[in-house]
Amino acid sequence: MEQRRLKPVPQLVSGLVLAGVTSALWAAWLGWDQRRDVHADGTTTGPYEAWQVIGFVLTLLVPVCWAATRRYFVGAVLGVTAGATVSASYDWSDDASGLFAIGVGMVMVGSFAVTSALVAVIASRERRGGAVTGL
Repeated sequence: MEQRRLKPVPQLVSGLVLAGVTSALWAAWLGWDQRRDVHADGTTTGPYEAWQVIGFVLTLLVPVCWAATRRYFVGAVLGVTAGATVSASYDWSDDASGLFAIGVGMVMVGSFAVTSALVAVIASRERRGGAVTGL
C-alpha cells in the first residue's frame, strides 16, 4: 500500500481557512447573543440557547468533513481548535471573575478532541476504501 505524505503548505492554508470559517460561524451562531435570561425565580441562564450551539456544531461539520476527505487532517483539527479557542476567548474576555479562562480551556480541549475523533473516523473510512462522498 502506497503512503502519501502530507504536504505542509496545504495543511497550513487549510488550517488558516478553517480557523477563519470557525470564527465566522461562531460570530453567526453565538456572537450576537450576549445577554443572560433572568427567570421569575431569580435564576439566570444563557447567554446561549441550545439551538445556537447545536447549529454551530452542525454547520461546522461541513467544512471539517470537506477538509478531512481531502486529507487536510492537521489543518482541520488545528484550524477548528484555534478558531473556536480564539473566538471564545474574545467573546468571553469581559468576564470580571476571570473564570472565562476555564471555559476557554474547555472549548479548546473539547474542540480538539471532537475534531480529532471525527477526522480519525473519516481517515479510517478512506483507508478502508469507503470514502465519504458528497461533501
